Amino acid sequence: MKKLFFLLFLSLNVFAGVAQTNEKLDLKDVVNGKYRPETIRNIVAMPDGEHYAQMNSEGTQVIKYSFKTGKPVEVIFDVDKARDGKFKKFDSYQFSPDGTKMLIATNTKPIYRHSFTADYYLYPLSKNLEGVTTNNKLERLSDGGPQQTPVFSPDGTMVAFVRDNNIHLVKMLYGNSESMVTEDGKTNTIINGHPDWVYEEEFGMKRALQFSPDNTMLAYIRFDESEVPTFDFQLFGGQAPQMSEYVDYPGSYSYKYPKAGQKNSNVEVRTFDIKSKVTRTMNVPLDNDGYIPRIQFTDDANKLAVMTLNRHQNKFDMYFVDPRSTVAKLALRDESPYYINDDIYNNIKFYPNNFSFVSEKDGYPHLYWYTMGGNLVKQVTKGDFEMKSFFGYDDKDGSFYYASNEESPMRQAIYKMDKNGKKTKLSQSEGINNATFSPSMKYYVNTYTNLNTPTVTTLNDNTGKVLNTLIDNKELNDKVAQQGLPQKEFFSFKTANGTELNGWMMKPTDFNPNKKYPVIQYQYSGPGSQQVLDNFGVSWETYMATQGFIVVCVDGRGTGGRGAQFQKSTYMKLGVQEAEDQVATAKYLGTLPYVDKNRIGIWGWSYGGYTTIMSMSEGTPVFKAGVAVAAPTDWKYYDTIYTERYMRTPKENANGYSASSAFNRANKLNGDLLIIHGMADDNVHYQNAAEYAEHLVQLNKQFDMQVYTNRNHGIYGGNTRNHLYRKMTNYFLNNL
Repeated sequence: MKKLFFLLFLSLNVFAGVAQTNEKLDLKDVVNGKYRPETIRNIVAMPDGEHYAQMNSEGTQVIKYSFKTGKPVEVIFDVDKARDGKFKKFDSYQFSPDGTKMLIATNTKPIYRHSFTADYYLYPLSKNLEGVTTNNKLERLSDGGPQQTPVFSPDGTMVAFVRDNNIHLVKMLYGNSESMVTEDGKTNTIINGHPDWVYEEEFGMKRALQFSPDNTMLAYIRFDESEVPTFDFQLFGGQAPQMSEYVDYPGSYSYKYPKAGQKNSNVEVRTFDIKSKVTRTMNVPLDNDGYIPRIQFTDDANKLAVMTLNRHQNKFDMYFVDPRSTVAKLALRDESPYYINDDIYNNIKFYPNNFSFVSEKDGYPHLYWYTMGGNLVKQVTKGDFEMKSFFGYDDKDGSFYYASNEESPMRQAIYKMDKNGKKTKLSQSEGINNATFSPSMKYYVNTYTNLNTPTVTTLNDNTGKVLNTLIDNKELNDKVAQQGLPQKEFFSFKTANGTELNGWMMKPTDFNPNKKYPVIQYQYSGPGSQQVLDNFGVSWETYMATQGFIVVCVDGRGTGGRGAQFQKSTYMKLGVQEAEDQVATAKYLGTLPYVDKNRIGIWGWSYGGYTTIMSMSEGTPVFKAGVAVAAPTDWKYYDTIYTERYMRTPKENANGYSASSAFNRANKLNGDLLIIHGMADDNVHYQNAAEYAEHLVQLNKQFDMQVYTNRNHGIYGGNTRNHLYRKMTNYFLNNL
């Protein structure tokens, strides 16, 4: 859930020295992304380490660029020149590890947040396996129907993929012959090589299938979800798009969704010997209700890394398993008195003699370096700050490359740490910096933004030197400067209990300190999230500041960037301290001479919608109005992995669930509340809104409600987003 933030929540500062046009900000332009900065998307580092590829915006070409200069080198795929392709554009692409082939995806159809099916085509880049020029010939990966999560073998001669919950294997050396690796896959029962709903949503798992580095084995996770309870939601004919099969009689969608305290999938790791066709089950120590959030082959074909979590998610074990003998050996254990964060997996990287790991054992997430025998070599980063991303290790000179927020919880910079512990800051501008490194670690693409600066994308070498500016967003920069849009300012204050909280504020462009203004508080508030960051954006909040509102955002207790103690203070009692801190924010704002304390509103999406309701029901009547979008209302309705990470099960923590339920404080709801929800939300079910609304009805609490037909957790499609934000705009205009 924490990964679904409102995509356009940012604001910007006025740029000095540019003549202002006072052109009015149009809500539809904001919602439709007219002010969204241009970025480089779909960058893929090529296996040679010297080049990267990028898909053009039209989805018709893949262009090869030099990491050294940032200049295009050649068009390596062009739909118009490809032979035997029955499509005019494509959706995504991937390279084989040896760099000789590509997979081109078309006809992509989403399933959930990450998962999708597509029709994949093989495209040799230069010569085929017999050394004959390919002449731009495309070949279908399979004629048996759409595929999921295809993966190349390291030598590029095979592709494994999932279809209908079974793993299939295509061998190019044998005329693209296709065979089935598994045959027991069945909808809502058995899944092979692909995550179930809750693993995909909460562990960010996109694939559960991998080749061994010697190309002889496939390893995969088998999910048995037969005992997981089924959830159904109704579908209607609708529009944008219209589902004609449901025009007269509504249909339904059924899938396995484990709610807090309910049964999860039974998981196990299996391997398939490609030559002998023998399937084996790995002997990995795992509780009956435990998790396997990742598997990954190391550089050693005899060491398959299997990562496990207990159901409480406070004990992480990584085993090295022999894929043939099935014997597992514990390589690493990490424990927490609270929980292990779900973002550690992307920072575990394997090298011939070492592997990286991120732990909060000293109170902050930091990078640790281990031998392949599981012995700690050193703690790479140290201090009262968070290591945010580990980009990689250069085994030629022993340097580590990473991002951290050591300058400020609201900023992020790129660093290099050499083998002697000498640290060098590579990024040159203060704000939020991110990097995509070449496999050789010689170059990286840096994206930078701050309050005043739309995203600037540069090509840098590994000393931080800028080799080329790829995108500067000058046109957008000039446009927002000329319009004189509201300016975001950082502030901080201390609550009554002594906690210092960070926030930003936008005042109307014609702000008069002698007037009193209504306020809208925006927040997300979920564990580990951050909304108060030094980055750019023109959003609905910007628009509302042009309508005469002061807009404020404060990150309360439980949010990220400030270490484990701050983030995990909400453990076992979600929503309680978050609501207290939003109430404290409203009280603080009410002391400012230009704020009308009787006209303060609050809003949020997803966890932010939940915190909106909890804050309006905290017992202190500081909010006159609020809007809760796609909000969970009781954690017993939400999934096992997310909920139990922070709350354990309802049986174990009955008091915590009771205190965290919006139902149990609904009698204290104060102010005008608008509830918004999509009826086809597979994440936070419409059940949350429907049951809470009924509860308010029986309490004789008046409220407003907007329901969107066939919309999921993002609530978009056709004119939906524009309608939603217009509804919110009018609600706050009318009530504040």
